[in-house]
Amino acid sequence: MREDVRRAGTPPRQVRIIGGLWRGSRLPVADRPGLRPTPDRVRETLFNWLGQALPGWRCLDAFAGSGALGFEAASRGAASVLMVERDPRLADSLRQVRERLRAETVRVLCAEGLATLRAQPAESFDLVFLDPPYDSGLLQPALHEAARVVVAGGFVHAEHRTALSDCDRPSSLSLVRHARAGQVHHHLLQRPA
Repeated sequence: MREDVRRAGTPPRQVRIIGGLWRGSRLPVADRPGLRPTPDRVRETLFNWLGQALPGWRCLDAFAGSGALGFEAASRGAASVLMVERDPRLADSLRQVRERLRAETVRVLCAEGLATLRAQPAESFDLVFLDPPYDSGLLQPALHEAARVVVAGGFVHAEHRTALSDCDRPSSLSLVRHARAGQVHHHLLQRPA
């Protein structure tokens, strides 16, 4: 999503949760460099691919930002969602939303996404969301760590400005679906069962 410039007196940008328990709830989007919340259209497509509800799933949003993906997963029944955000102000905002929604299954960690992925035990998540800043160079190493921490049959959702090629992704992850929405390419990858 392209970055908007806020003018004095204008309300903060927002995204909405599109399904589940908190459908229609608004999430604030801070005016921070590189913050690109996952658009509604991308989230709608992703959760159509995944089957709408995620009862009992363990999810990790490694570069949480606005929290749109993690809160969407929790809204759709995920048993646990770990949101990782390195910016302390964004992490505080995520905690405030968690409290407002009474999202008891959500945990917010103020830390580096890649370091947190590396610290997780193997096969500890059913779904991992990866949407690092595009120019950070973090997507490739994050994909390799996500392939390790996702269970057999589990999924990794990755967003980038370009489509992933076969050599961009670990051989242990198969491409299930790919779509483009505006400037965002999003990929659903799966570790075969």
